[in-house]
Amino acid sequence: MPSTQLIILDRDGVINYDSDRYIKSPEEWNPLPGSLEAIARLNQVGYQVVIATNQSGIARGLFDMSTLNAIHNKMIQALSQVGGRIDGIFFCPHSNEANCNCRKPKTGLFEEIAKVFNVSLKNVPAVGDSLRDLQAASLMQAQPILVLTGKGDKTLKQGGLPSHTIIENDLADVVEHLINPT
Repeated sequence: MPSTQLIILDRDGVINYDSDRYIKSPEEWNPLPGSLEAIARLNQVGYQVVIATNQSGIARGLFDMSTLNAIHNKMIQALSQVGGRIDGIFFCPHSNEANCNCRKPKTGLFEEIAKVFNVSLKNVPAVGDSLRDLQAASLMQAQPILVLTGKGDKTLKQGGLPSHTIIENDLADVVEHLINPT
């Protein structure tokens, strides 16, 4: 096992509570129980933790870049209080209608992560709560992992998951199984 490994996390529904009305302010960003500690645990065993998140609220005019930065600063501060860190945040600010390459399920965010970190994403764990997260991971030969937090239960019930998807209750369970495989 290399001394440093990479893991890719979706943000809303994996790290923090999701909202059908979008997370539009730092006040609306609230971590899921155990998620920050799970990220800190990953850091402690040598993982670089990267976020890949669709943030179409920007294109929809629900919030601007300074607000997105404030939301991410709140997340980073909360993580630092439990000994965790994020090594990179990659986001798509476009709406679905823009048909850009960076909006999951397309692979632009994942391609950028591979380029910036100079790694192949083959078998890299990629955790999400929606089908588009898993599809982007699968297209890049990363290991799709569905968590049942956020929209995860709904995603599981709708089916159509990539055949090699791993299913876990939450991010803490993902981390436990990565660190202590059975």
